[in-house]
Order: sequence, then structure tokens, then C-alpha cells
Amino acid sequence: MKVLKFGGTSVGSAARMRDVAKLICDGDQKIVVLSAMSGTTNSLVEISDYFYKNNTSGALERINALEQKYFDVVEELFSTAEAKKEAVSVVKSLFEYLRSFSKSVFTLFEEKAILAQGELLSTTIFQLYLNETGEKSALLPALEYMRIDKNSEPDTNYIAEHLAIQLAEQPGNTIYITQGFICRNFYGEIDNLQRGGSDYTASLIGAAVKADEIQIWTDIDGMHNNDPRFVEGTKPVPVLHFEEAAELAYFGAKILHPTCILPAKLNNIPVRLLNTMEPKAPGTLISTQSKKGKIEAVAAKDGITAIKIKSGRMLLAHGFLRKVFEIFESYQTSIDMITTSEVGVSVSIDNAKRLDEIVNDLKKFGTVTVDKDMVIICVVGDMPYENVGFQAKVVSAMSEIPVRMISYGGSNYNISFLIKGEDKKRALNALSAALFN
Repeated sequence: MKVLKFGGTSVGSAARMRDVAKLICDGDQKIVVLSAMSGTTNSLVEISDYFYKNNTSGALERINALEQKYFDVVEELFSTAEAKKEAVSVVKSLFEYLRSFSKSVFTLFEEKAILAQGELLSTTIFQLYLNETGEKSALLPALEYMRIDKNSEPDTNYIAEHLAIQLAEQPGNTIYITQGFICRNFYGEIDNLQRGGSDYTASLIGAAVKADEIQIWTDIDGMHNNDPRFVEGTKPVPVLHFEEAAELAYFGAKILHPTCILPAKLNNIPVRLLNTMEPKAPGTLISTQSKKGKIEAVAAKDGITAIKIKSGRMLLAHGFLRKVFEIFESYQTSIDMITTSEVGVSVSIDNAKRLDEIVNDLKKFGTVTVDKDMVIICVVGDMPYENVGFQAKVVSAMSEIPVRMISYGGSNYNISFLIKGEDKKRALNALSAALFN
């Protein structure tokens, strides 16, 4: 069995839904994970914001506009009166549920329930369409099997057990449709997976059913060797190792979230990135295979803040780094890069929400310098230190770019540079010219 995930743009209209149906209806058994239709989640966030502000009329106005969008989709998608009637009934029911929030106190719990409606709408409408076409399909309610624990981490044993129950209760179907992103938390309340959303759902399902392959369908033909928004002539990378894909995803490749790699990696399930708009394109295959001694891709992560702590007391002082890291831990702020010397340590963070408190505490240990609006450039490939020469090639490509930090040796798969945001485009093009052209 394969697990296929389609994002919001892939099911963003009636025409796109028909295209997805053609792709999946090939006779092979599969589980299909769908996101909300593009634009829906943003609208639901806006509706929630109106409810938070006690602006009921504003919320209801946005609800009415969104409901009409779905009526239009239903009218275009379905061809029989009976199927249209059933789909309209579903849409009306879900939007009446949204309107019911105008009669109660609105909190974070209600907001999460509202945000879940996008996936419930797209999956229900799509499954009804498959029924109309005569395809043997069934709906697997994610809220019946997808659960997170007290630490907001997926409860993998619960997921596998209850997903198996859902599949056993609906045997004989070729296609199973389910919702991405949404779940229940430890207390049984409607919640969501946050990190990675629907991609994470697909990976967790793939691990639970021991899938042959997990396919992530988007509007891009695989993971490219550089950012096509800033560099011309980029190409999809045919094959990546799990570690290489995780590095690229973490450091800016938007096509995939880094958390989605782990469940597939632990269960050795290949992940294939494919393009809904060009279904015959090979895309990118992520697995345990890699091309030895080759640099594969470059990615960039924006919004980075660099912090340098300089202290004469650091020299030969055991416990210094522990004290520094404890400050970041106390403010729940993770570190991206780190470099050290005898008299100081530099780190980078991508979440500056608690920056002022962090800097204030760090000043107890030395002089603190902060650089904002930085970018991490990550070069990824099979790069163990025994492969002589590739480090020099990467560094020489950056010879004209001012570099604030360099990180190498944390893994065999990346070299990272911290630079100013204004130098990002120049750095990406310089690396592309030196490494891929």
C-alpha cells in the first residue's frame, strides 16, 4: 500500500480535484491524505480572529463568503443532481457548525475546532466525488485515530492501533481518503500536528501501515538544487538520502518539513516528492541511498539572529557552555548554529521572541553582541571529512561574501554559512555557479 499526500493547491479547485482523482484511480490500493483547499485555512484563521474580538458580524460575513466558495466548487465538480444535493448538505452542515461559535465564549479550543473544518470539507467533498465516479473509496476520519500525547508529540502506538481498526471496519476499498494536519490531543480535544501539517500526517500514516512508499504531491517537481526564486536554471535533485533531505528541509527548502522525514526514516520507507501539475516528472526520491562524494543542493533559511558571548572567564572554565545553553532552554529557544573559541561562543537562533530576556541573562557571563536579519546558507551532500577538497570548493565559492559564522562537522551532510540577509541572493548564485554549473 502507498500513502499519497496532496496539498492545498493540488485540491484548490474543482478542476484540480478532478486531476487528483485521475492520478489516484489506477487500481492500486492507497491512503490519500488531503490538505484544506488553498486559501481556506487563512479564511478560518481570519474568522477565528473576528470571534476572538467579539466581532460576530465580521465573522459571519467571512463565513458566508467562504461558504459560497464551496457551493461554487460543488456546482462545478459534481455532474448528477443527487451527488450535488448530498455535497451541498455536507457544506451547509459544516458551515452551520462554524456559525454556532457566535453563541459561545471563544477560546483556543474553539479556534482549533474551527481550523479543522478546512480538511473536513476538502476530504468529504472529494470522497463524495469519487463515489459519484464509481470508485471504491471510503473516508477515514483522522480524529478517530490521529492523536498527540501530553508533550504534543504523535502517539505512534495509538495511531497504528486505531488506524488498523478504521481500515478493518471498511474493507474492500481501493482508495481511503483522510485528513492531514488535524488530530486529537491527549485529552480528546480537537487539535493539530502544527509542524509539517499534512506532510507529517502522511509520514505517520506510512509508518503505521508499513507503506511501500510515501508520496508528497505539491506544485513543484521535487526538491531543487537551489532556490528557483533567486537562482535561474535550478534542477530537481533525483535522489537524496534521508539525512540530506532533512538538512535541506530544516534550512529552508519549503517543499517539505523536516519533521516529516523522521517517521519514514525510522521505518525505512522511501519518500517521493512529485508535481501534481507535471505528474510524469520523476521528482525526488528520498531514501537510504545517496550519491557518494557529491554535493547535491543549497538552501537558505531567513530570519536568523546571531548572538556572540565574549568572556575572558571562559578560558579553561568547565560548565560555561552548559550555563549558556540553559538560558536558551529556559526561554524555549532552540539554537541553529554554534561556533566556539577560547574566549567566546557564537550561536544563531530563528526565534527572536524572547531575545531581550536571553541577552539580559547572557550578560551575566560576558559581553553580548547581537546581529539581526541574518541568513543561514546550507550546502548539502555526501561530505565526510575524508573526501578531500570539497570543503575548499564550497568555501572558495563564498570568497566574495562576508561570512559571520561557518559550521562544519556536525554531520557528514552539510556545511552552513551565516551571512547578512542582503547578501543572500549573491551567495546562492555564487554557490550555484561554482557547484552545479
